[in-house]
Amino acid sequence: MSHRVKISPSILSADFARLGEEVRAISEAGADYIHIDVMDGHFVPNITIGPDVVKALKPYSDRPFDVHLMIAPVDPYVDAFADAGADIITFHPEAGAHMHRTIQMIKARGLKAGLSLNPATPINILDAVLEDLDLILVMSVNPGFGGQSFIESQLKKIEEIRKRIDEIGKDIELEVDGGVNFDIAPRVIAAGATVLVAGTATFKGGPTAYGKNISTLRGQS
Repeated sequence: MSHRVKISPSILSADFARLGEEVRAISEAGADYIHIDVMDGHFVPNITIGPDVVKALKPYSDRPFDVHLMIAPVDPYVDAFADAGADIITFHPEAGAHMHRTIQMIKARGLKAGLSLNPATPINILDAVLEDLDLILVMSVNPGFGGQSFIESQLKKIEEIRKRIDEIGKDIELEVDGGVNFDIAPRVIAAGATVLVAGTATFKGGPTAYGKNISTLRGQS
């Protein structure tokens, strides 16, 4: 597999008092995507940001906005985040009654559609929709907070999903989010991930370190 590994820094670990500048700095440092964690205090136990913040950040980066909706219900907010500048919208199968309809809504806006699997969400949830997806996000922590430790059992899940993607021959990105640091990154890449979400590991050391952090995560240093 010859995919160049993409890095999608999670702005959850950025300095929220200067968020625009942080997004500009990670973009200039070589980030491939900007990962935006949207939490509602209901589907997950934390509250983060809404569409207005996404819209405000858009001028600070030319990188695709990788928007992870950890909200329920999800359907009423797809248009708002599309209007705000999302390029990829990822949601959880548990966040709505009709997973396929949500994918259709996202695609109808011309965006890439992603499905996120929590650590306890079984892989067979992908069976009916795999061909329709552009991205699969494996959560290697339980969603809600940054800075958690990687759950080892998710490596096997990544490997199994990689096999399924390869079997159908579709260019679906396999993204991993949760506890991805410099030690975990090579193992996740070896398991078949093509996009790494990293918050703490990317933003560690301030703006002058972002470039090196991103290169290290990608396995280039």
